[in-house]
Amino acid sequence: MADVQRIIEQILNAERLKRSSHFSERVYTDEPILTTGRQMASYLPDRYREMRAISRWQPDPQGNRGRWLTEAELFYRQGVFMEDFEDDCPYHGTFKSFFPTYNAMSDRQLRGYFTWRAAVRKGHIEETSLSFAYVYIYELLCGIGVTSAEEGFSKLTTFWEAYRGFAPEIDRYLRVWTQDYVVYHGLDPQLLADWKSVAFDRKLIELQRLTDEALARLGRAQGGGAKRNHAGSLLPPDTAFEERLLDAIDALSTYRIAGSKLYRHDPDGVRHVACAVYVQLAAYYLRQRKHGIIESLFGTMSALPYTMFASAVFFERARHPDTVFELDEIHRFTCANGLWTCERVHGNRGRSAKIGDAMHAVDRMFREAVAFDAPLKDEGSPKYLRRIVEREIEGWLSWHSAHAPRVIDIDLAKLSGIRSAAAQTREALLIDEEREEADAGTDAHDEVIVDADETPHVDGTASAPDATMDAADVGKVEQMATAAPDEPRAPVEKPPVAEAPEAHGPLSPTQAAYARALLAGDAAAARTAAEASRASEDMLVDAINEALFDTLGDTAIEFGADGPQIVEDYREDVEELLA
Repeated sequence: MADVQRIIEQILNAERLKRSSHFSERVYTDEPILTTGRQMASYLPDRYREMRAISRWQPDPQGNRGRWLTEAELFYRQGVFMEDFEDDCPYHGTFKSFFPTYNAMSDRQLRGYFTWRAAVRKGHIEETSLSFAYVYIYELLCGIGVTSAEEGFSKLTTFWEAYRGFAPEIDRYLRVWTQDYVVYHGLDPQLLADWKSVAFDRKLIELQRLTDEALARLGRAQGGGAKRNHAGSLLPPDTAFEERLLDAIDALSTYRIAGSKLYRHDPDGVRHVACAVYVQLAAYYLRQRKHGIIESLFGTMSALPYTMFASAVFFERARHPDTVFELDEIHRFTCANGLWTCERVHGNRGRSAKIGDAMHAVDRMFREAVAFDAPLKDEGSPKYLRRIVEREIEGWLSWHSAHAPRVIDIDLAKLSGIRSAAAQTREALLIDEEREEADAGTDAHDEVIVDADETPHVDGTASAPDATMDAADVGKVEQMATAAPDEPRAPVEKPPVAEAPEAHGPLSPTQAAYARALLAGDAAAARTAAEASRASEDMLVDAINEALFDTLGDTAIEFGADGPQIVEDYREDVEELLA
């Protein structure tokens, strides 16, 4: 007994245990310091003990050798046993576990989990230990607590939408698991219509379709196949087709040329040259590369083995029947003999830097060709790309110049001479009877008789049409010529005088001060700069993004949870501009 007392004193006097949050300063004199296992069991409802009793070792009913259950199967059996159970014992501690299951929880954590789950099922989703959240997700994936796959999908997406506000990192797994859930249970593919991967596939399908159509047009224009590469091959422009093609290019390009200043200044020219350069690049890839431009930049279609609900605790009760599930034209899943494969474009699943480089070269070289007032920095485009861009710009400028609308400049000083010559010509063409009728009609009624193809005069006579103007044009000119010389005219507004450029790159002093404050993480200085701009912070951020777009080709400042922030990828570029 003396030895037991000494051990207890050593435990209670240990410095490490004194600092532990598990030991309270409160003393309960009516409770024993040591408690036996049987006494502890009295604090746990019987349902938990019965769940714990589900053994991992399962004997064979026929008396043969049994087997050990996997962690996933044990979790599934325990989950089904506790499917409708609820508790009322909140847990305020922390539960952390890789691939968490009921087995990984202590008794106190178990009671806390089932208390939290009961609230979730009633619509009260509160933040808790992330491992608790994953256990609930595993239950839904295994069909625990749901009566149909549709109900499971609804509960899964509802929980995801609510809990990602507490832990955004669950997006990484739930985006894949939710897609797998739809495929595994054969639900409507439209449930995933807004998914990022499906949206990317749609953009890629559209770009491939328009690329094939453009190459066919290029082949017809060049007389049999896209084997040549000369400017103007897609002229005259097809505006409707080019708008669709540029939208598809812009959606998959790292450089958004449709948002540049030059595009706003000359959308027709930039749109045509950008599309023509892309089509010529597509033809170049067909001639010089093993694969076409889409396959070379984004990857090729291939079928690879696939694991459903990878990284999740998931138990498959029976082998899945053979099936083929098509998400879209270039993304399908196949199950054969219980083994899954995924056929899709394997490669780059984001915007293409190669297309971005081509669009940046178009923007930069077009500005040089038309002497635009905001030049771009040359980022070292390859020679073959520069030659393609140069030819397409030259082709467009030549065609546009030849087809530009003609401007007619009428010299009002020569109007009286034109009228006189027209009157003489008409007089010479009239026969005697027509001349007599015209004179009689004018004297009797004081009318102006005008034939459909003749020009009226103030004195009632008519002249033959001039070679360069019809009756309507001459009438307008006469009206302009006979207007009172001293008649008041509307004042002509002068265009606003542009402010002198500031010595902060493309930014004004106030914009530069605001950007520097964001780089330094100084919120007070940023507010001061925003107030000095005499505009709202939103308008100031938009102005800075627009000023930096031509240089960066993207948004430099985004609004996050803590307010406006410099996009991390462009921090060095902004610092260099402000240096």
